[in-house]
Amino acid sequence: MAKQLISVVIPVYNEESNIVWFYDELKKQFDDLPKYDFEAIFVDDGSSDQSIKIIKELAGKSDGVRFLQFSRNFGKEAATSAGLGVCKGDAAMMIDVDGQHPVKLIPKFISQWEAGFEVVIGIRQSNSKEGAVKHYGSKLFYALLGSVAGTKTVPGSTDFRIIDRKVIDEFNKLTEHSRMTRGLIDWLGFKRTYIDFNAPARHSGDAAYSYSKLIRLALHGFVSQTTKPLQFTGLLGFIVTVGSFLLGLFLLFEQYIINDPLKLNVTGTAILALFLSFLVGLVLICQWLLALYIESIHNETQNRPLYIVSDKSTK
Repeated sequence: MAKQLISVVIPVYNEESNIVWFYDELKKQFDDLPKYDFEAIFVDDGSSDQSIKIIKELAGKSDGVRFLQFSRNFGKEAATSAGLGVCKGDAAMMIDVDGQHPVKLIPKFISQWEAGFEVVIGIRQSNSKEGAVKHYGSKLFYALLGSVAGTKTVPGSTDFRIIDRKVIDEFNKLTEHSRMTRGLIDWLGFKRTYIDFNAPARHSGDAAYSYSKLIRLALHGFVSQTTKPLQFTGLLGFIVTVGSFLLGLFLLFEQYIINDPLKLNVTGTAILALFLSFLVGLVLICQWLLALYIESIHNETQNRPLYIVSDKSTK
């Protein structure tokens, strides 16, 4: 019986001290999985250290190592997408090379995939040496994304996951440039399950993701996953317009028709301010109408498939 192939997609950016260690750990796990072969696809994201040199040396020694070398730094999302674009496996395991995605959990991911789950997602419960800003910022991001996005996003979701061949093929059809890989995979759907893990400290070196990169990734995630922030102006405009209109009617009635029994002594300046508020509400509603057109353009330029078939009859 032919062995199934698992592709392991590994984005790399200035990780020269981790590559050999990681590959040795990866081989140990697959030595205990006799039913499977694996290919390690290292995607060098424009590293400025000796990462690509070490990867090429590994590829020269092992047929199970493949690599892509970017001409410059394009970012982790591009690196992951590139790896998924060339992988040949029946499933693809996405994992970081720094050790914060525990390699020892790979058999557990594969067993869940064997059980019929097409997407198996690692959920980070804790992160060694993670700062308070990053920890609570991540929780806030997932809370906001979960409340506005049209797809389910579990707090703590990571790129540490295994996806079936059919998911890989559908992912490779997506064409947008500003992307968050985990969000796009979530959008695709398919049968999924989750594995909790605690992220250990990095094996070696410093994290390449700065706070500015994380913020940009979060913003791209919102933009690519939902257009609801565009619709917020319409809700705000409706509240301001209706509120100022009702308050204006009340003040006109109280001040000029029943001669100010409440002694509010509303001045002409206050009435003018209320009228301006009403006009601002109308402007926001007009912006909302424009936002609907922008939303339509946004959805069309993403060029995502109209639907995705997970299975079909062969008759």
